[in-house]
Amino acid sequence: MARELAAACVVAALVALCAAALGVAAQPHAPRPLPSNYQMITPGKYKRDQQTACDDPKDKKAKCMAKCDKRCPNQCIVLCPGCKTFCSTSLTYYTQSSLTLLALIFTTKKTFAFCFQVCDFYPGVSCGDPRFTGGDGNNFYFHGKKDQDFCILSDANLHINAHFIGKRNPAMSRDFTWIQALGIRFGAGADDQDHRLYMGAQKTAKWSNDVDRLELAFDGAPVSIPAETGAAWEPAAVPGLTVTRTAAANGVRVQLRGVFDIVANVVPISEEDSRVHNYSVTEDDSLAHFDLGFKFFDLTDDVHGVLGQTYRADYVNQLSVSSKMPVMGGAPNYVSSDIFATDCAVARFGARRAGISMVTAQAS
Repeated sequence: MARELAAACVVAALVALCAAALGVAAQPHAPRPLPSNYQMITPGKYKRDQQTACDDPKDKKAKCMAKCDKRCPNQCIVLCPGCKTFCSTSLTYYTQSSLTLLALIFTTKKTFAFCFQVCDFYPGVSCGDPRFTGGDGNNFYFHGKKDQDFCILSDANLHINAHFIGKRNPAMSRDFTWIQALGIRFGAGADDQDHRLYMGAQKTAKWSNDVDRLELAFDGAPVSIPAETGAAWEPAAVPGLTVTRTAAANGVRVQLRGVFDIVANVVPISEEDSRVHNYSVTEDDSLAHFDLGFKFFDLTDDVHGVLGQTYRADYVNQLSVSSKMPVMGGAPNYVSSDIFATDCAVARFGARRAGISMVTAQAS
């Protein structure tokens, strides 16, 4: 089952399929039932309503117990056996602001119209107050700092920076942060020429799923794509680069043949998220940001960056993977001077070598 699930979760196709299902979601039809090995927990006020048991008939072990974690206290899905939980919302109640990086559950018999967040198990995904799943499959947070740029991935011919926006909570020693934009450089060769792609979530006061807040630019020129699902743009200068809308507004898939496949959705911080996590979102800024899915091809063994290092064969993860909130530290190593700069301490772009240790720093 685990292999079938992994094969089903091809991020780009999943986002497009779930986005197409939104039209169905708005209609007053009941959602299809979950597969038999998935269970929904909707906690009530009694303890018996707050957890469920999973049993594997193939072994003689005791049943495991599963319950929703604090990120989704009102509803979650449990995958049995194993008691793996996922934050979830059925399509009937689905909104782009609550879940954006999605997966459809496929079986050999039929497709279930049910979507759930894939941040916790699909390598290369980043959601929310940035929570990453590394190339090694482990989850971690990287808080960075608001209004700064950080090197997410740096390799000989590919460099990706992320611009962080944030909100300061006086009760905390750090900012709440989210990824607001990506600056992607690629194609550096012997002549040192490269291309630059910008993807940004525009600052938005009052959020509407139907209003496009996605900003794109290529080599400094704005990119305009018709507001319809499947509409695409391809620059003459780089035939292998394609930008395709996965929804009429706020969803896009960016592919560079043989290099990367990136899915990005612009989402706000909802009132519910703000209440649960004490984000203190105000009426003048919905903190529009990206939820992202990355897939990389042909990375070198010297790749680095917050996410990039986790794809190395010699990567050593010293974070506490059993922690509810493992946090990657070492932020100064990843700071870039601007969205397209390749001057972070671990930069590899253009075959640079920073020569620093591969041991992951823990946040202090």
